[in-house]
Amino acid sequence: MGKIRRLVLDTLKPHEPNSVELARRLTDLKGVAAVNVNIYELDLKVENAKVTLVGDDLHLPEIQAVIEELGGAVHSIDEVVAGREIIDAAETLQD
Repeated sequence: MGKIRRLVLDTLKPHEPNSVELARRLTDLKGVAAVNVNIYELDLKVENAKVTLVGDDLHLPEIQAVIEELGGAVHSIDEVVAGREIIDAAETLQD
Protein backbone atom coordinates (compact mmCIF):
# COMPACT_ATOMS: atom_id res chain seq x y z
CA MET A 1 0.00 0.00 0.00
CA GLY A 2 1.29 3.47 -0.88
CA LYS A 3 2.45 5.72 1.92
CA ILE A 4 0.97 9.19 2.40
CA ARG A 5 3.75 11.76 1.96
CA ARG A 6 1.86 15.10 2.15
CA LEU A 7 -1.51 16.17 3.53
CA VAL A 8 -3.12 19.59 3.36
CA LEU A 9 -5.98 19.98 5.83
CA ASP A 10 -8.47 22.80 6.23
CA THR A 11 -8.99 23.03 9.98
CA LEU A 12 -10.84 25.04 12.59
CA LYS A 13 -9.05 25.58 15.91
CA PRO A 14 -9.50 27.66 19.04
CA HIS A 15 -7.04 30.53 19.67
CA GLU A 16 -5.48 28.50 22.48
CA PRO A 17 -3.42 26.45 22.21
CA ASN A 18 -1.70 28.60 19.62
CA SER A 19 -0.38 27.55 16.21
CA VAL A 20 3.11 26.95 17.58
CA GLU A 21 1.81 24.37 20.04
CA LEU A 22 -0.31 22.71 17.34
CA ALA A 23 2.72 22.43 15.04
CA ARG A 24 4.90 21.05 17.86
CA ARG A 25 2.35 18.41 18.80
CA LEU A 26 1.92 17.33 15.19
CA THR A 27 5.68 17.05 14.58
CA ASP A 28 5.89 14.69 17.57
CA LEU A 29 3.88 12.10 15.62
CA LYS A 30 5.73 9.18 14.04
CA GLY A 31 6.24 9.69 10.31
CA VAL A 32 5.80 13.50 10.37
CA ALA A 33 8.91 15.35 9.13
CA ALA A 34 7.53 18.91 8.93
CA VAL A 35 4.38 20.93 9.61
CA ASN A 36 3.22 24.30 8.31
CA VAL A 37 0.27 26.03 10.02
CA ASN A 38 -1.11 28.98 8.06
CA ILE A 39 -3.92 31.01 9.70
CA TYR A 40 -6.10 32.48 6.98
CA GLU A 41 -9.13 33.68 8.96
CA LEU A 42 -9.69 34.87 12.52
CA ASP A 43 -12.94 34.98 14.43
CA LEU A 44 -13.68 36.03 17.99
CA LYS A 45 -13.15 32.50 19.37
CA VAL A 46 -11.64 30.42 16.56
CA GLU A 47 -9.12 30.43 13.73
CA ASN A 48 -9.28 28.78 10.32
CA ALA A 49 -5.94 27.22 9.51
CA LYS A 50 -4.46 25.40 6.55
CA VAL A 51 -2.24 22.68 8.02
CA THR A 52 0.31 21.12 5.69
CA LEU A 53 2.18 18.01 6.82
CA VAL A 54 4.98 16.17 5.04
CA GLY A 55 6.73 12.97 6.00
CA ASP A 56 7.55 9.41 5.09
CA ASP A 57 4.30 7.83 6.27
CA LEU A 58 1.51 10.11 7.52
CA HIS A 59 -1.45 8.60 9.38
CA LEU A 60 -4.59 10.75 9.12
CA PRO A 61 -6.40 9.23 12.14
CA GLU A 62 -3.47 10.08 14.43
CA ILE A 63 -3.21 13.59 12.99
CA GLN A 64 -6.95 14.17 13.43
CA ALA A 65 -6.75 12.88 17.01
CA VAL A 66 -4.11 15.49 17.93
CA ILE A 67 -6.10 18.29 16.30
CA GLU A 68 -9.25 17.20 18.15
CA GLU A 69 -7.37 16.83 21.48
CA LEU A 70 -6.43 20.49 21.11
CA GLY A 71 -10.07 21.49 20.53
CA GLY A 72 -9.95 21.70 16.74
CA ALA A 73 -11.62 19.94 13.84
CA VAL A 74 -10.69 18.96 10.30
CA HIS A 75 -13.11 20.56 7.82
CA SER A 76 -11.68 18.97 4.70
CA ILE A 77 -8.71 17.20 3.18
CA ASP A 78 -7.57 19.61 0.47
CA GLU A 79 -4.57 17.69 -0.88
CA VAL A 80 -3.09 14.20 -0.59
CA VAL A 81 0.24 13.10 -2.06
CA ALA A 82 1.15 9.42 -1.87
CA GLY A 83 3.90 7.22 -3.27
CA ARG A 84 7.67 6.99 -3.19
CA GLU A 85 8.20 10.73 -3.71
CA ILE A 86 6.33 14.01 -3.44
CA ILE A 87 4.95 15.62 -6.59
CA ASP A 88 3.05 18.86 -7.09
CA ALA A 89 -0.28 19.09 -8.88
CA ALA A 90 0.01 19.65 -12.62
CA GLU A 91 -1.41 22.83 -14.12
CA THR A 92 -4.54 22.28 -16.22
CA LEU A 93 -6.75 24.48 -18.38
CA GLN A 94 -9.07 25.01 -15.39
CA ASP A 95 -6.20 26.65 -13.48
